[in-house]
This record gives sequence, C-alpha cells and structure tokens, in this order.
Amino acid sequence: MRNFDPCGPPFRKWNLEEESTGVAGYRRYPTVEKRARVFNGASYVPVPEDGPFLKALLFELRLLDDDKDFVESRDSCSRINKTSIYGLLIGGEELWPVVAFLKNDMIYACVPLVEQTLSPRPPLISVSGVSQGFEFLFGIQDFLYSGQKNDSELNTKLSQLPDLLLQACPFGTLLDANLQNSLDNTNFASVTQPQKQPAWKTGTYKGKPQVSISVTEQVKSMQYDKQGIADTWQVVGTVTCKCDLEGIMPNVTISLSLPTNGSPLQDILVHPCVTSLDSAILTSSSIDAMDDSAFSGPYKFPFTPPLESFNLCYYTSQVPVPPILGFYQMKEEEVQLRITINLKLHESVKNNFEFCEAHIPFYNRGPITHLEYKTSFGQLEVFREKSLLIWIIGQKFPKSMEISLSGTVTFGAKSHEKQPFDPICIGETAYLKLHFRILDYTLTGCYADQHSVQVFASGKPKISAHRKLISSDYYIWNSKAPAPVTYGSLLL
Repeated sequence: MRNFDPCGPPFRKWNLEEESTGVAGYRRYPTVEKRARVFNGASYVPVPEDGPFLKALLFELRLLDDDKDFVESRDSCSRINKTSIYGLLIGGEELWPVVAFLKNDMIYACVPLVEQTLSPRPPLISVSGVSQGFEFLFGIQDFLYSGQKNDSELNTKLSQLPDLLLQACPFGTLLDANLQNSLDNTNFASVTQPQKQPAWKTGTYKGKPQVSISVTEQVKSMQYDKQGIADTWQVVGTVTCKCDLEGIMPNVTISLSLPTNGSPLQDILVHPCVTSLDSAILTSSSIDAMDDSAFSGPYKFPFTPPLESFNLCYYTSQVPVPPILGFYQMKEEEVQLRITINLKLHESVKNNFEFCEAHIPFYNRGPITHLEYKTSFGQLEVFREKSLLIWIIGQKFPKSMEISLSGTVTFGAKSHEKQPFDPICIGETAYLKLHFRILDYTLTGCYADQHSVQVFASGKPKISAHRKLISSDYYIWNSKAPAPVTYGSLLL
C-alpha cells in the first residue's frame, strides 16, 4: 500500500452515510473533478449527484430494502470483492474506483483521483489515491467514535466535520487523517516558529523524551468441522506509536521484524507521516498467492511523528493455522439439547492467556431451567435468563493442549420480550464464540525491536515495545446443522 503523501493525488468526493437515514455528510471538490477530466480523458466518468450515487452504492453493498435477489453482474463468483473498492454502474457508465465500507451502521465512501487513463483499468497498486482514501475514511471513523458515548456526541462531531476537513483535507488533498489534531488546532494559539511546522502537527513537546510502540494483532476465524466447507481465519495487525520528542521535526525509524518461521505481512497501510517505504512493502498483497519469495522484513518505517498517539500502520497476514481449533455439536433430543465441544490449542501458540473463555448462546429459546454437564477443564457459568453458558478456560490449557465440554440443556417457555433473538440461529444452527487475549505474543511473530529504533532528536529517549494477540469474531459453528459460510479474503 502507498503512504499518504500530503502532495499526492486528492479526492474528487467523500461521503458519510447513515445506513438507516441517508446522507450524514459529504463534500465535493470541483477543482479535483476538473483534474480527473484531464487525466482520465475519454475514460472520464463524472461523479453523479448524491441521490444516484447513494442508490448505486447501496445496490453494490446489497443494502437496498427491495434488493434481495441474486444479480449476476454483482453477486457472481467472479465478482467477489476482496478490497472494499467498487465500481458503481451509473447511467450506463462505471464510476471507479470508489472506496467504501460499512462500520457502526455508517457507510464511509470516497472517490479518489486517478492520475492516468482508466482504459484499460490500471492495477490498484499504481493508484496511490486509494490508500489515501482508506486512511482518510479510517480517520473520520476514529474521530466520530473515539470516546463517543451517545448520539448527542456523535451529532456534535458530525457538525464539526465540515470545518475540520478544511484543515485536514483542503481542496481534496489529504494533509492529516487525524481529525482530532485539526480540532485541537482550532483553539491552539499560533506561535512564531524558527522552523516551518508540518500542517498535521499542532505544537511541540517539552519534557522527558520517550517512544512507545505497541503491536496488536486481531485473529478472526470461522470454523465448521464439515467436509466441503473450508475453515477460514485471518490476522489483522495494528502498530500504534506515541513519540514524546522535543523539536519541531524529530525523525524516527521503527523496524518490524519476524522470526525465521514468521508469516509475512501484507496489505500494509501506513500513516501520512511516513516519509518513505521499501518497494517490497508496497507490493505485498493478500490477493496474490503466497510463495517462498514473499518479502519477510525487516519492515522499516521512517517518519516524523505527530504529538498524539497514532496508528503507524495496519497489515494483514495469512498464518498457516488458527491458534485454537475446535468443533461444536448440538442436537435436539426431545425437550432438551445435547452439546459436545472440543477445543485444542495449537502447539506453536503461547500457552499463557490473560483470559480465555467460550461463550455459548442459545438463541430463540426460553430461559435455561436445567443443566447437566461434564468438563475436562475450567469452570462453567450459567446465565439462565439470557440463555447463555460461559466456559471459563482461564489462563492456560492443560499439558495435553486439548479440553472438552459435554452436557444437556433444558429450556423453559419462551418469552419474546426477554429472550435473545437471532435471525440466523434458527433450529439447530448455532455457534460458540471464543474470547481470549495473549500478552507479549503475536500470531505472525511480528515484533518491534526496541534496540533497532533510530531517533534523531535532542536527548536520549526511553524506548518501550509491547505486543499482544486478541480474538475478534472467532466463531465455531454447530457441525450438525447449516451455517453461514464466509471466505478468508472477506474476513476484513
């Protein structure tokens, strides 16, 4: 992925839409639209008005209320979207590329400028505006939901967006994806500096120098224990930095390293303050098949840090196995359910959890009235009114690395007002969800070597590095019933 060069290609349009109520905010950039007409030539497609644009986007995302049928041009296997980048069919022409994703009931979308002809369609890696689009939309998302407690605060932040974007993205050119910096800058007293300050940096730091680096990996999985249906899993990593360094333009270089058997990092997306990247980092993509020639680091990121904590980069990785393999069987026997669960920790995974537990919900049923069970390890908590079992595994798996739970569950009469409902978990379709966290460990093996951190600033900073692995959407489905199927590339 390309870094976010403040002088790079700008955006033609950005949109923020609430899934239920329509457009929550948008901005067009007519000067960029003129540049698009020049660059794209005969392949130029104008950005339509908001109504047609929103309708085409909702159609592509399958969010129209009256659109439930299969549409070959959108839903065929050849059109599986792996990148959250779409082509919108509007008035017989295709508007491409459109960066869009759904998060917290909001649709975030923008149309980056492509500084070349669109026919034939250029490879994504050559369109640097796409990576800027993702960082721009992630920045808006972080601003709206960071510390947001209620709808009133969300509405306040939405009302602040137009003014903030004048500073963060003037004339469609991204200067700073951290909108909180722009908000703080509105009340920052300007002080004459002997050296020109970057547009995305709101002040200078005074105090004890220190650099903190945190590598966090989230592992997602969908496991079925069925022939013909492949289990899927994926790792998404975030590297967060906080640099308290004196001076207007301190320079820092951080290296991410992998062990010999580590899984290469892919789809790397970096913060705008990164000044340069190795070409091997730019071309590492999860769309391409993995082979022995894949770049495995070290991954170096030179940058001039902002004052606040920021996400230096994001990445994905195709690890060979999920950390915990399991199967779940649930079957109805007259008035009760019989469940059997087996979990196995892979031998390569660090057996030292901050916590580990399995949540076993029973949707569309009454409260639990009777439970008989046998477990080889851990404790079982029963939440009768919520129709929920929580298997507390604890901080370690036993030496065998394998644990099991079996039993029967009986339910009372269902109350539609109190009992949990789920439109997917009908009949015997059910799942268990794993929640765990492992400190000082990553599944890829990725770590920030604090001894290789280079800092060009006054004073000798204290450098600290941390890492952790946490579960996210880690599901094991009942193998005795139908279950929704996903693709590994669609877990993001």
